[in-house]
Amino acid sequence: MLKNKSRKPIEIKIATVVAVSAILHDSDPMALEAALQEMTGGTADFFDNEFAVIDVAALGSDRPPTDWPQLISLLKKYRLNAVAVRNAPAEMEDGIIASGLSIDHVVAARPEPAAPPPPPPAAVATPPRPAASTMIIDTPIRAGQRIYARDADLVITATVNNGAEIIADGSIHVYAPLRGRALAGASGDTSARIFAASMEAELVSIAGVYRTFENGLPPEQKGQPAQIRLSGDRIDVLSLNSASRN
Repeated sequence: MLKNKSRKPIEIKIATVVAVSAILHDSDPMALEAALQEMTGGTADFFDNEFAVIDVAALGSDRPPTDWPQLISLLKKYRLNAVAVRNAPAEMEDGIIASGLSIDHVVAARPEPAAPPPPPPAAVATPPRPAASTMIIDTPIRAGQRIYARDADLVITATVNNGAEIIADGSIHVYAPLRGRALAGASGDTSARIFAASMEAELVSIAGVYRTFENGLPPEQKGQPAQIRLSGDRIDVLSLNSASRN
């Protein structure tokens, strides 16, 4: 049988991968373990084998050497798969690469030389601001599916099932039951919110601040129209039918 010569053994294409940022403020393994335990509340599936980029920008210059294999193992214990390190100084790079991680280089755009401002015209009409980008999904989101609205709000008109994950850099609107996991403000927008016609989520997040509902939502809010918003470092659940708050 002749082989299909038109089929390539491998293809490489640009792909978008969603990763969480693990921002280190301390490199002590015991301190990190305690913080992760507190963050997850002992919930085994708080993270769902997500990719993680370790950000070391906040570590002080007097930091002790980082034990990368131990740190990778610790994150793996909490179902975070470390793939790269961001903001690493040059002296860290050999150890990072030897541990199987990549270096995530963040390159800042070079500013253009400032030009003298032109004289203002006599009268200029202010153009309307373009509408924010929105991704609209009209089909149910099944268990195991992950939807990501990059640089956009996410609108879903069908059910988000248990085991599904929906992510948006902006706000999330679900005009149906919201089960599964919903993460708004994924790029750091603390003003983002999550709205649902029937709130039944397993986990919600705004700008990286998580809250799980392993014991379910309060009876007066479960299955009711509700919104999720960030208040300081706390996730609030607000009924859309009243001013009540949990």
